[in-house]
Amino acid sequence: MINLDFYTIFWREMLEIRKKLWRFIASGLVMPALYLITFGWGLGRGMRVGGGTYLEFVLPGIIALSAMNNSFSGVAVSLNISKLYSKTIEELLVSPISPYSIALGKVFAGCVRGLFSSMLLLLLGLILNVQIHITAMFFAILILTTFIFASFGVIAAMVTKSHEDMTNFNSFFILPMSFLSGTFFSPSGLPEPFSSLIMVYPLTHASLSLRAISQGQPVSAVSLLILCLYALAFFYLAVRAIKNLEI
Repeated sequence: MINLDFYTIFWREMLEIRKKLWRFIASGLVMPALYLITFGWGLGRGMRVGGGTYLEFVLPGIIALSAMNNSFSGVAVSLNISKLYSKTIEELLVSPISPYSIALGKVFAGCVRGLFSSMLLLLLGLILNVQIHITAMFFAILILTTFIFASFGVIAAMVTKSHEDMTNFNSFFILPMSFLSGTFFSPSGLPEPFSSLIMVYPLTHASLSLRAISQGQPVSAVSLLILCLYALAFFYLAVRAIKNLEI
């Protein structure tokens, strides 16, 4: 029989989102929209990249960035508060729900957060008549991206000991990925060894894959494999981090 314990965790997170729906919508859209306006209309006005406008080039990268930020922070911040202050994580740890189900429920909730903000941004792009191709693979890559960073959010919340540690986690991992993962430029434009080093970031492969699909090009099998490996590795580490948490 399939274990559906994770659904309890997931549904509780969805109820929390429903209570703060408008705040959730605003927080998920404001920052990506600012990036879109600043880089797409401001700095990128009149620029053309690869035969298209810069706005068409940058939108898939900003969608990937939005998926990362919202799926990661939506899980990491709430779970960190639950662990350090409200102590509600203890209720889960002493319950019959397995660490696997706890991790899966939290990760799925993070995926919803990341997908929702990404869909709002995609809708905004369509309203602005940004010409990009949208396929089933586009959404598959987007879901995979949110899964990776929601799992990363669980890991961060479990291993950090304070909110200051969480801030450092963002500064050393999330912030560099935001600007160095091909979101606003092509990685090939960087000199070596930087153009090769940033290929370590999962967000780089998410941005490149979404951009390739949006331009009607095939997705790199290497990027797809790397994203799948990150998803498996991060989720495994998330489950292990919950198992190792000391109450």
